[in-house]
Amino acid sequence: MGKRIISQRRGRGRPTYRSPSHKYRAKLEHVKPGAGDVRVGGLVIDIVHDPARSAPVGLVKLENGEKKYIIIPEGVCVGDELAWGRGVPVKPGNTLPLKDIPEGSLVCNIESRPGDGGKFVRSSGTAATVVSHEVDKNRTMVQLPSGSLKWLPMRCMATIGVVAGGGRLDKPFVKAGTKYHKLRSRATKYPRTSAVAMNPVDHPFGGGGKQHTGKPKTVARGASPGRKVGSIAARRTGKR
Repeated sequence: MGKRIISQRRGRGRPTYRSPSHKYRAKLEHVKPGAGDVRVGGLVIDIVHDPARSAPVGLVKLENGEKKYIIIPEGVCVGDELAWGRGVPVKPGNTLPLKDIPEGSLVCNIESRPGDGGKFVRSSGTAATVVSHEVDKNRTMVQLPSGSLKWLPMRCMATIGVVAGGGRLDKPFVKAGTKYHKLRSRATKYPRTSAVAMNPVDHPFGGGGKQHTGKPKTVARGASPGRKVGSIAARRTGKR
């Protein structure tokens, strides 16, 4: 008797494949300064680990007494003062609109649209570069860590600096237990068996005299859950 493929088991929603969000610190978003040229200040009171991410997060106490977790860049320490809004100094840790950031600056935690709290460049050691501003079209070009260029509205907020926790990939896992605990916090099952190494009853790519798929890897969008593996509804395959 075979077993269900991984995609089927994930879809069932059992705890093995469910993200342990009850362990996560918070939904890390920018502090919203409000309408107009209002600026908000805060003091970094602690830097802690967040199981949801590889980069450390900072606990900030705002001027109104509220405490909030944020993504912090390299160079920000406990006791530093940070600010959010228009007209704040351009220094690591401060968050301001893209139109106020000079060209060539490194930024992180960039909003996709004004007010969404930050969507791009949030993982450890990453940063984007402000390339140019087009004031007449109210947009700013940003080069993402992948190298791709993206136009964003000039009112989108971004944090100055490189996300802390860089060099994470330089250190090897060394042992399987370390890898297991890391993926456990990300709702990923470990270890994962290669599909071509399975038996025919366990996966569509299983079986055969040698480890190969044995059939086209592209399947239809409406394929049954037990067959929906490989390149799902791919427009094209192969090298460009």
